[in-house]
Amino acid sequence: MKRVLLILSVISISVLTSCTNNASSKVKPENVAVANVRDAKAKLLPVMTFDKTNHDFGIIDEGDIVEHKFTFTNTGNAPLVIISAKGSCGCTVSKWSKEPIAPGATGDMLVTFNSNGKPNLQNKKVTITANTTTGKETLKIKAMVTPKKKSVTSGIPLSK
Repeated sequence: MKRVLLILSVISISVLTSCTNNASSKVKPENVAVANVRDAKAKLLPVMTFDKTNHDFGIIDEGDIVEHKFTFTNTGNAPLVIISAKGSCGCTVSKWSKEPIAPGATGDMLVTFNSNGKPNLQNKKVTITANTTTGKETLKIKAMVTPKKKSVTSGIPLSK
């Protein structure tokens, strides 16, 4: 039994030491150069920096259509490309420049909220997909929507 353990120990030690023989000599210089170029390019990313990411419209009447312009700056070191901007519901629409935004340049994201059929407190998000590090940025809007007054007999909203 002792002989078996001794033989297994010797084999294990020889296998482990043979794996560490000059591993650095197996690295090809051209692979190192390719990796350095790849790592340098990974640092060249745009950064979308907003003046503010939340906006409160306050108290509005149901049926009002309100909008807010969010301003941002590309604080990264590569052109910023916005792929899409989607609201959390169909009542929120966004408009933005389809052209790339150069490093140091500013851009605007216009967010429109239609409060028709949306009474009471509303919290909505706009998710922006862009070529930034995270790939997604989020804007938030909120409003307290005063419901339309309804007639007592028919339940039909009264006009203003």
